[in-house]
Amino acid sequence: MSGPQCCENPPILSSSSGAGHEEELGGLQSYISGSPDSSLAVLLVSDIYGYEAPTLRKLADKVAAAGFYVVVPDFLRGDPYVPENAERPLPVWIKEHGTVVVELAKYASVQAAVLLHPSFVTLDDIHGVKVPISILGAQNDKMSPPELLKQFEATLNAKPEIEGFVKIFPGVSHGWTVRYKVEDKAAVKSAEEAHKDMLNWFVNYLK
Repeated sequence: MSGPQCCENPPILSSSSGAGHEEELGGLQSYISGSPDSSLAVLLVSDIYGYEAPTLRKLADKVAAAGFYVVVPDFLRGDPYVPENAERPLPVWIKEHGTVVVELAKYASVQAAVLLHPSFVTLDDIHGVKVPISILGAQNDKMSPPELLKQFEATLNAKPEIEGFVKIFPGVSHGWTVRYKVEDKAAVKSAEEAHKDMLNWFVNYLK
């Protein structure tokens, strides 16, 4: 039986990928990239496949190259989703891990948030957001279809005190910004556009 769309194209994991390094931070093993002397920090949260994914680490390096100190914690605590494990299908696994970015965005202790192809995010979650948030979604996404993203946009538009931005990228599927195939030039171009949008959001709202 095939899994949900979020589980397509799992990455080949490698802890040796990236220009940064690993260290324990706040009790969590983390991938660190960028200068610790930077006054601007970005917490990059992995998808269900965890913080070792090479493309995710390349994205961390890209954000670091723009002047940010980037931390990618192992919020999954060594327990990334494994599609081949029939004893723990996604609905079982997700109960033990849940969402992170949208939960953090409900507190003013962070300055801004970006959701790349969100999963398991609800309208109630968006109602609770308290910081500027950018939501970058995929046209072909069963996890967060365009119809839901448009509802997110309407909810944010009804909250003038919160800056919100929603963009739907045509012709791509869930996970495309961190699990694209390098030989797929269209997917790479779209992912790079999303990465640029994310960086611009951080530049505008992280002070």
